[in-house]
Amino acid sequence: MKTTVTTFQEMKEKGEKISMLTAYDYSTAKLIDEAGINSILVGDSLGNVMLGYKDTIPVTMEDMIHHGAAVARGAKEALVVIDMPFMSYQVSVQDAVINAGRLMKEGGAGAVKLEGGEQVAEQIKAIVNASIPVMGHVGLTPQSINAFGGFKVQGKTEETAKKLIRDAKAVEEAGAFAVVLECVPAQLAEIVTKELKIPTIGIGAGAGCDGQILVYQDMLGMYSDMTPKFVKRFAEVGKMMKEAFAEYDKEVKAGTYPAKEHGFAIKDEVLERLY
Repeated sequence: MKTTVTTFQEMKEKGEKISMLTAYDYSTAKLIDEAGINSILVGDSLGNVMLGYKDTIPVTMEDMIHHGAAVARGAKEALVVIDMPFMSYQVSVQDAVINAGRLMKEGGAGAVKLEGGEQVAEQIKAIVNASIPVMGHVGLTPQSINAFGGFKVQGKTEETAKKLIRDAKAVEEAGAFAVVLECVPAQLAEIVTKELKIPTIGIGAGAGCDGQILVYQDMLGMYSDMTPKFVKRFAEVGKMMKEAFAEYDKEVKAGTYPAKEHGFAIKDEVLERLY
């Protein structure tokens, strides 16, 4: 059955956990979808893991549309959520609605995600009023990395914990169907999860959230520039890939690949008529 925003709410109410992973291309999206993952996020993390940027700031709307459309073509059952990149919604409510609409029309999104709490509540409300489902994102918001002074756990003091709760509630009140909690103390994330009616999706926020999300390259050991503490490697695919690439290089240079079984034949009489 196709996962929708309604499915998310039903799963929270039933106490069923929601699974999410990132994807940025058709082939990976197809594999994730076939594995039964509930939702795929086309994250602006593609700036790091696909484009080699040091952070998500340079990612453009065109990047998100390009990768989002590829994922949407591969995901038949999973809900596809596409990130709104830096400065695509911060300047004005009008910009936010127009760009969210582009991600739906051109990117094939089933929902969009944007970062921030109280300060973007107006944008969330306007996007939702345009019949576009919105997923919120509070805690460590990578687009604000320069303001935070680095990748740091959020909500560790009384003041910042109270702000995080206010932000999550503001996102809910604005009409978001779910909210990501990133790099938040597990106990605080559990409190937020209990206080909100909408589902929470954790990343580095403990097991008390309604669901979990990881960057697929992280959980498969394919991205080594940075390894967050909260990541569990479910397979060492990166190591396997390097070994396969090295073996290919060895066989090509030794002349053992391609072998006869990898080629195509032609009849001798055809060859004879060529001379």
